[in-house]
Amino acid sequence: MSAPAHLLPRRAAIVVFLAFAFAYFLSALLRAVTATLAPTLALEFSLHARDLGLLAGGFFLGFAATQLPLGAWLDRYGSKKVALGFMGAAVLGCLVFSVATGFSGLFAGRVLCGAGVSACLMAPLTGFRRWLEPTAQLRANSWMLMTGSLGMVASTLPVQWALPVVGWRPLFWGLAILIAVAMAVIVRWVPAWGRSGMAAGDTAPGTGTAPVAAASPGYSVVWRHPYFRRLAPLGFFCYGGMVAMQTLWAGPWMQRVAGYSPLEAATGLFWINASMLCTFWAWGMVSPWLLRKGFDANRLMALGLPLSLLVLAGIIQAAESAGSVAWALFCVSCTFVSLSQPAMAMEFPQALVGRALSAYNLVIFAGVFVVQWGIGLAVDAFAAAGFSTVASFQAAMAVYLACNAGAYAWFLLQGRRHNVLQTLTP
Repeated sequence: MSAPAHLLPRRAAIVVFLAFAFAYFLSALLRAVTATLAPTLALEFSLHARDLGLLAGGFFLGFAATQLPLGAWLDRYGSKKVALGFMGAAVLGCLVFSVATGFSGLFAGRVLCGAGVSACLMAPLTGFRRWLEPTAQLRANSWMLMTGSLGMVASTLPVQWALPVVGWRPLFWGLAILIAVAMAVIVRWVPAWGRSGMAAGDTAPGTGTAPVAAASPGYSVVWRHPYFRRLAPLGFFCYGGMVAMQTLWAGPWMQRVAGYSPLEAATGLFWINASMLCTFWAWGMVSPWLLRKGFDANRLMALGLPLSLLVLAGIIQAAESAGSVAWALFCVSCTFVSLSQPAMAMEFPQALVGRALSAYNLVIFAGVFVVQWGIGLAVDAFAAAGFSTVASFQAAMAVYLACNAGAYAWFLLQGRRHNVLQTLTP
């Protein structure tokens, strides 16, 4: 656990949280904006469903590609230095996207943006493990995700309203400027730590074991950890898929299946993201209380995630009748899986937290990329096989539902196996 000297006073902790929250707000806005821009970009560049899926997924491809070095650098250099180093690439990505004349330019810009903001959540979560008490970490995690939802809200109706006035290219110039401002805020308010990153003699929580950072400089100890393996499919399909729906496919479903206009779809995305904002705020309020009552992250995920499977099955069945309310309910019901991130951080010693979180984030955003592109490929494939537009979307979502159900079953099975092994161990 963190040495008491590392814990921030309440006022300083709030300032640090707000500094990182501003950066993560912009990261989430940048991540989700393609859902609102999809009709405009599809018309201007003659994009197919698979192109939109790949374009949106390009952000997460760049994001995922940086996770392994990111985790090692976070553990070594600390949250402040690493966040600043990465965010410069996001500024460049916004500028590349804004001057693109074809799909390749758009894709390159999205990949750079994804790589550039890839530290905007992992850096604060790694810092929170060092600076905050465990219950405060749960609250800070949920409220960071709340600010992300606020960014996604900003990517919907505000962007839709701004498009006729300024166009999508100047929008990305403005985002580049705001990211530079966020970097200045982090420089001013976020504390740094030394080259070694973590406190000497750091041990695994509750184990009393010797320090592991020096003996395990890479990721092997993370990949082999039973808890990481238990959560990986859930992070890939359920967490990654939730983000894929929220940042892309809920929009095309509302337009091509439910018959929404572009403005109606943007409004629907606004309310989906607003509901997510409120949900993460609520998680931040109640999660410390639930933890004290014995409802840890694993128990809450086991109890809550079946609701998301039922809601998605209902969306597939309802087809044209499933609009923004149904997708908001699906995304809200998926938020149980967000508890896995602070749970993962607390499972590992402080000297490995950056790597553990980044490895898990790699799994999540690889899932986002695969689900976003995979659904686009599936929709086009089913359409080529003679399915109607509505039936193609239904079939693609049914495949996604099956993957989610399998990931949840694995989570339960591995949890029971772990409990049995603990019982048998003398």
